[in-house]
Amino acid sequence: MEVIIPIIAILSVFGTITAIIVGPTYFKTRERRDMQKTVRAAIDKGQPLPPEVIDALSKEAARNTPSRTRDIRRGVIWLAVGVGIAAFSLISDYTGGWGDGDANGLLGLAAIPTTVGLAYLVLSFFNKNKD
Repeated sequence: MEVIIPIIAILSVFGTITAIIVGPTYFKTRERRDMQKTVRAAIDKGQPLPPEVIDALSKEAARNTPSRTRDIRRGVIWLAVGVGIAAFSLISDYTGGWGDGDANGLLGLAAIPTTVGLAYLVLSFFNKNKD
């Protein structure tokens, strides 16, 4: 019994994370597949598509196109994550086995999201799509 409890705890933690990530993706894919079946059936029977269906399909396609506002928003979020990790490394005495007792390794790790944020901000200047 003492061996089973840690196994169940580990499986429940990772199972919850997996369900949070996989669940919405699965249901969205299933909804999209059902919509495509309905549209195909209507086209095969020769029925005209209602304007609401065409609007819903075009909104979904437009939602996935990159835009300047979305790039700026993502860039600011990634920059904030990088600054937060850097601030954590400077404020705390976390060494994590990197370097000679200072938090240089964690500062190096903070450079990754910061660079991604800067890349999104640079892309926002080159993106022609405006919201």
